[in-house]
Amino acid sequence: MKTNATHDTLRIRRADERGHANHGWLDSHHTFSFADYYDPEHIGFRSLRVINDDRVAAGGGFPTHPHRDMEIFSYVLGGRLAHQDSMGNQRELRPGDIQVMRAGSGVEHSEFNPSATEPAHFLQVWIIPNERGLEPSYTEWSHEAGAIPTGKTLVISPDGRNGSAVIAQDAFVHVIRLDPGASLSHALKAGRGLWLHVAEGNATAAGVSLRAGDAISLEETAEIEIRAGDEPLNALLFDLA
Repeated sequence: MKTNATHDTLRIRRADERGHANHGWLDSHHTFSFADYYDPEHIGFRSLRVINDDRVAAGGGFPTHPHRDMEIFSYVLGGRLAHQDSMGNQRELRPGDIQVMRAGSGVEHSEFNPSATEPAHFLQVWIIPNERGLEPSYTEWSHEAGAIPTGKTLVISPDGRNGSAVIAQDAFVHVIRLDPGASLSHALKAGRGLWLHVAEGNATAAGVSLRAGDAISLEETAEIEIRAGDEPLNALLFDLA
């Protein structure tokens, strides 16, 4: 018999408690400690190290900069995001697209908003790999029909199952898209941890009301129900070793 997650078994991370930096061209909210924002209570969650909710002004962007020994992915929510890297990749991503970059032994990249009029909105996520010094790589995930379907869609995994992108960590990342009032559940197995980040819309999870930018975590074996509120829900669900 499965145990249902309850309010008492969850930890809640509210959107307005996150770190915030506004550089003019970049308005960023940090779920975990990042750059000049430091919170000893929120360094990361298991292998999940960074969730930055970034809004880049028209024509703005991150100039070329280095990374190493990190699995990095960007999930585009609005506008467009242009990516270039030292591996020779040059791509432009649109809402619903996910790019995955293995920094490994070292890579340089830049990300820009190519629009002259519209802002870009995306989540940048860092996951610590299970091995250092790996060969850098780049891949993308996008649904065959050009849009992520409703329900729970596996987009990142350690083994590429169901067409997901591969990272070097025992981490499964799902995109959750639900119409208002619709629901689904996720069963968390023993020894694993769940992090749910609401990207857009609102929802309840195990009875906890969540809005865009809010997150919850769970580290007990249980099944959790996620129900969209009065708006369509767009969320990321991490199931982590």
